[in-house]
Amino acid sequence: MSRYKFTTIQQEDTPRRGTLIYPYVTEHPEDIYVITTVGDRLDVISSSYYGDSSLWWIIASANPSIRRDSLNVAPGIQLRIPYNKQEVLKSVTKVNNQR
Repeated sequence: MSRYKFTTIQQEDTPRRGTLIYPYVTEHPEDIYVITTVGDRLDVISSSYYGDSSLWWIIASANPSIRRDSLNVAPGIQLRIPYNKQEVLKSVTKVNNQR
C-alpha cells in the first residue's frame, strides 16, 4: 500500500493534498530488533523484511527516535521492525478513513 493513498482530498471540485495520519505501532512479542550498520537505509531494510521497500514508513513509525528527514539510519541504532505489517496497514486505513 502506498503511503500516499489517503493524501488526496477532494473538496469543492478542487483536489488538494492532506496529511497522512500514522497510527501508533504497538509492540508485539514477535517484533524483530536489529542493530544498524554503516550504509543501512530504511527502504532497504523494509525490502529485506517485508519484501516491499515502500513500507519503510512502518519501521520509521515504530522508531520515533530516528531522524525523519532521511531514509539513511545512523549506525549502531537499535530498530524495531514490527512483526505484523498487515495490522499496521489496517490501522493506517482505519485512522485515515475516519477523517
